Amino acid sequence: MNMKTQIITILLSFLFIGSLSAQQTPAPKQTKDYSIVGATVHIGNGTVVENGLVVFSNGKITYAGKANPSAQKGEIINATGKHVYPGFIAADSSLGLAEIDAVRATRDFDEVGGFLPHIRTIIAYNAESRVIETMRPNGVFIAQVTPRGGTISGTSSVVQLDAWNWEDAVLKLDDGLHINWPSNFSRGRWWLGEDPALKPNKNYSKSVQNIKTYFEDAKKYLSGNRTPKNIPFEALQGTVNGKQKVFIHISGEKAIVDAIKTFNELEVKNLVLVRAHGAIKVADLIKKNNIPIIINRAHRLPNSEDEDYDLPYRTAKLLTDKGILVGLGMEGQMERMNTRNLPFYAGTFAAYGLGKEEALQLITSNNAKILGIDDKVGTLEAGKDATLFISKGDALDMRTNIISDAFIQGRKISLETHQTKLWKRYANKYKNQ
Repeated sequence: MNMKTQIITILLSFLFIGSLSAQQTPAPKQTKDYSIVGATVHIGNGTVVENGLVVFSNGKITYAGKANPSAQKGEIINATGKHVYPGFIAADSSLGLAEIDAVRATRDFDEVGGFLPHIRTIIAYNAESRVIETMRPNGVFIAQVTPRGGTISGTSSVVQLDAWNWEDAVLKLDDGLHINWPSNFSRGRWWLGEDPALKPNKNYSKSVQNIKTYFEDAKKYLSGNRTPKNIPFEALQGTVNGKQKVFIHISGEKAIVDAIKTFNELEVKNLVLVRAHGAIKVADLIKKNNIPIIINRAHRLPNSEDEDYDLPYRTAKLLTDKGILVGLGMEGQMERMNTRNLPFYAGTFAAYGLGKEEALQLITSNNAKILGIDDKVGTLEAGKDATLFISKGDALDMRTNIISDAFIQGRKISLETHQTKLWKRYANKYKNQ
């Protein structure tokens, strides 16, 4: 075999291996009508309809409510004894921006620099990520693709999780700017011999002032003749005029108070607090300013020694009772892989005081409202996208959330992943022994 033939053989081998490991082909556009009959329909806004009917055509829901034979059309899906839910929405996730945490070349969620409002995650989004396909068997069909790092990380976008590329995936382009608010406490760098104990951050006030000055400079630029052109400042246009949301990743009640005060002074609206540990202590201020919160997963330790051990589990209940709009985000360790467990994190909040349908709202209508996509998804209502699924049991329960049929914008999607293939393979191996 000559060298040319060897090279061709090797290239073909790589192409073959790549085809085996690639994500399955996205589902084709809906061409026939569907009627799901007999199921318990969870609308997503707190309403539950027993023996319900959901009808959708051309990617849109045309009917969702009580059984109505005259509204049925197209292919009938008998879902008696099953449950229908809107597709779940993962806020504050870096899905599609990294594949293998241990391989730097696959990570593309953090750019070099501190103030990067012009960085857009959507053009880095990998629609063929094998991590993404593992979301769908649990009902997670939509995600906010969020940047990390720096003081101003950049701009997120909202995508649906069955697409050929980022252009096909987009539900809402450049939905919001993400800011990492400085902490008023810091730890010493132990690897440099500094005391690792928690202590007041002596640079906190300076860091806050830097954010304020940056926005003031941007507003001056945007209201002037804009020469020479400043691309980062140009990217803040939507934030300054109130058309784009500002997601403030923050912890601590003092920091939350300072952030609200700072952005009120800057006359920057549409704020969303993300993570917001300690928010319950300043809940009245947050409610007064009509600011929603995207909270962290419940499965974590309290943030300080004087907090109740189960406070992370009760946070959703406490904030909801204060009248604050609460959604559920995924920021944290192994966030991309763990995003598939989004409904079960919501289920944990349900086990600690929040009603089951209220917990469902954290990842359906509430997240949709916070991300500004509630006109398209989040609830099962006529006119909205037919992004939904049928489960044999409670979708917030890991044991019973077994999905039989799933649709994104009316397209019947595959629930097969490399994980389900391995599960079936080894299940058969041991069954035959």
